[in-house]
Amino acid sequence: MDPFTVAIILIALGAVFLIIEAFSPGAFMVIPGLVLVILGVVGAAFPDILLSWWALAIVVVVAVPVTLITVKGYQRLAEPAPPSTTVMDSLVGRTGVVVTATVPGTMRGKVRIDNDIWSATSDEPIEEGARVTVDSSEGVHVHVSRLRGGSCPWMHR
Repeated sequence: MDPFTVAIILIALGAVFLIIEAFSPGAFMVIPGLVLVILGVVGAAFPDILLSWWALAIVVVVAVPVTLITVKGYQRLAEPAPPSTTVMDSLVGRTGVVVTATVPGTMRGKVRIDNDIWSATSDEPIEEGARVTVDSSEGVHVHVSRLRGGSCPWMHR
């Protein structure tokens, strides 16, 4: 295969990688894509270089800065958010809905607070669907009491 044909194949393959990256950002296909396109362009312009040790030097010279720029670019685009945790005290006073009836002295009850379900107990039995407020929490367990005002049937699951 002649060097010009190899160069065209490299450009085409690099373009495929760049298209993959465009449709799936973060796959880091931009690095091999740019390396192959640049190597292909240089190989098309200077066919003798493509099949020599200079091709490897070009790959390294292009890949290192492209990798660094890509990583830094993605770090800027998607800065990592600190993990969110629910602090026990932040639950106190929150309201929720009982999804599994609570039984005093046990943690068999389940309460939905926002989108999370917590093990729950109470001083009195509280039926499924009742609205409750959190009195205290310990670990992943909450102590709740009935919120006066009835149940919330749309929260049943």
